[in-house]
Amino acid sequence: MADPFKDGPLKAVQVEALVVMKIIKHCSQVFPTTATGFLVGMDVQGTLQATNSFPFPTIDIPSTDGHHDNNAASNLAAAAPRAKVNAAYQVEMIRNLREVNIDANNVGWYTGASMGNFVNLNMIENQYYYQKDLNERTVAIVHDVSRSSQGSLSLRAFRLSPAFMAAYKEAKFTTESLQKSNLRYQDILVELPLTIHNSHLLTSFLHQLPSKPPSSELPFPIDLAAISDKSPNNVSVPLYPNFDSLDLSIDPFLEKTCDLLLDSIETHHTELNNYQYYQRQLGREQAKITAWQQKRKAENASRALAKQSPLPEDEWTRLFKLPQEPNRLEVMLNSRQVEQYARQVDGFTAAVASKMFTVKSNLLPGDSEP
Repeated sequence: MADPFKDGPLKAVQVEALVVMKIIKHCSQVFPTTATGFLVGMDVQGTLQATNSFPFPTIDIPSTDGHHDNNAASNLAAAAPRAKVNAAYQVEMIRNLREVNIDANNVGWYTGASMGNFVNLNMIENQYYYQKDLNERTVAIVHDVSRSSQGSLSLRAFRLSPAFMAAYKEAKFTTESLQKSNLRYQDILVELPLTIHNSHLLTSFLHQLPSKPPSSELPFPIDLAAISDKSPNNVSVPLYPNFDSLDLSIDPFLEKTCDLLLDSIETHHTELNNYQYYQRQLGREQAKITAWQQKRKAENASRALAKQSPLPEDEWTRLFKLPQEPNRLEVMLNSRQVEQYARQVDGFTAAVASKMFTVKSNLLPGDSEP
């Protein structure tokens, strides 16, 4: 009898705090090289619980002429989840975990990213390998190291949609197949809500602290003297000026994201030009085929009047070769990456736009009132 909890769709992902710390440490240590590892845990009533994680073994790239190829090392690390050596490593680690009675179910893998750049062919192939060969109920956790360095933890969980899994299995990403399946770039990845969970032991420790945690929000110190001087006679100024909020410099994370957004848009235009070139070639070849077929029909008509056997009319398949349509998968992934960059820019422009509107009269003297 089928288990209703196993057959139901995944609703959320719950990650232990220990797993979060291990992912952050691993991704930060190897940055800017891509960090990858696998997750173990359990599937409980539609919630995928990741209770432990292990990084994949690193592969040393031999240096040539005293130079180390960072791109080759990053590509090997990005493809590590589906490597045969690492597959055997996962099996061995899961077997060892079962011997000590620890959660030993493969629930997915994790990867590090920079500036939100994670929608690529390596991630798609890795997640497809996990959902198809290892376990269908697996997720890919993406940790953005650059975004987390700004003070906000970036940890997201993704899965491949069933429609994209079916299309990727057929390996047909042509215009005709995409129109039939109605597959869009928004349908490639499905994001699941992710929560961080603390163990009962840590929760008990927090409740046993000597001092009771404050129930209200603590006031922020106004300067360094307020932190160092704890005297009750020290009277703080209620409205201490904070010039950091008046800083008009744009966040470097926003600048770099805009640069990457422009690069992705240029890549999209390049792919568009390639597709237009394919359409022009296809039109020329089809015009040649049509002219040849009309000529052959005229020849057969004249041969029929002369009571001769007609010539075959399907020789054009041997004489003419139609150009092959470029794969549309790269265009879809690039469009999904453009959407990711646009969301990041939208999230960072709120504070910058308010500052610019505030000082608009000083930046543009012509708009200032007399």
